[in-house]
Amino acid sequence: MSVLVLASSERDAGEAIAAFSPVGEVVVLAYGAGAGEASAIAEYGVKVYRLDSINPEEVYAAVKKLYDELKPRIVGGVSTKNNKDILSRLAGLYDLPMTTEAVDVKVEGDSVVYKRGALSARAVATERAPLPAIVLLAPRKFKPAEKKGGGSVEEVKVEGAPRVKIVETAEKAKGGVNLEEAEIIVSVGRGFKKKEDLKLAFELAELLGAQIGCSRPIAADLKWLSEDHWVGLSGKKVAPKLYIAIGISGAPQHIAGILDSKIIVAINKDKSAQIFKHADYGVVADLYQFLPVLIKKLKERMGKA
Repeated sequence: MSVLVLASSERDAGEAIAAFSPVGEVVVLAYGAGAGEASAIAEYGVKVYRLDSINPEEVYAAVKKLYDELKPRIVGGVSTKNNKDILSRLAGLYDLPMTTEAVDVKVEGDSVVYKRGALSARAVATERAPLPAIVLLAPRKFKPAEKKGGGSVEEVKVEGAPRVKIVETAEKAKGGVNLEEAEIIVSVGRGFKKKEDLKLAFELAELLGAQIGCSRPIAADLKWLSEDHWVGLSGKKVAPKLYIAIGISGAPQHIAGILDSKIIVAINKDKSAQIFKHADYGVVADLYQFLPVLIKKLKERMGKA
């Protein structure tokens, strides 16, 4: 059984190859990939079809061409905005079942079986869909496959000019925030009274080598931080080794984004705050009193006092 993987980066390709290799022979459509990155993906031991373009219409045309030629039983990749956009078109054209944020993908007979979060990630549902199907994986849930060499690269071309022309691409300014890769995250919530008070969290984050995250009100309502810091169901789902939630009440939408954290530490003056139900360690204290003491103790331990 063949699996067609759609990927725009080596990291995404590695994760998808690791997830789908147990269920079939994987081939990769690497779009927006230069020759060097396509060759790096081929080192996973797979056939790579390279497409320079990132235009969704051209990528869709390439996916459709390969789908018609290869007849894969599964089309997949990591759940990204571009992959959802492109593959939803394929699903509509061929009436294929499509799912996102899947894990534990298996094939049983003529069906694909997988797990995904339900009820704002407070439960795990096992679902089944008939083959062929489109399965997009939950990002950063799979360790990239081991590279074994022996793959190959072939350029794929699409016919006809796209109706939409991309005249310019620019990297969105993120201010160095990369929560998905962070090992330690210090996250702030409505417990902070003023934007200026966030300096306490930033100082703690600097001492710990952490990234700064936040709950929805801080980014969406108050605009104290950019949306790149927003953690939750509508923001970013993270999986750090340590997640420190400061002044965050623990709404279900926020909890859905942090459940994969190895250790959760909650600091809140309300002993009934929902965040404590999900924390490994809880500190019931006023953050304005607790954080200066914690920062002082850390500096003394690190010899920075």
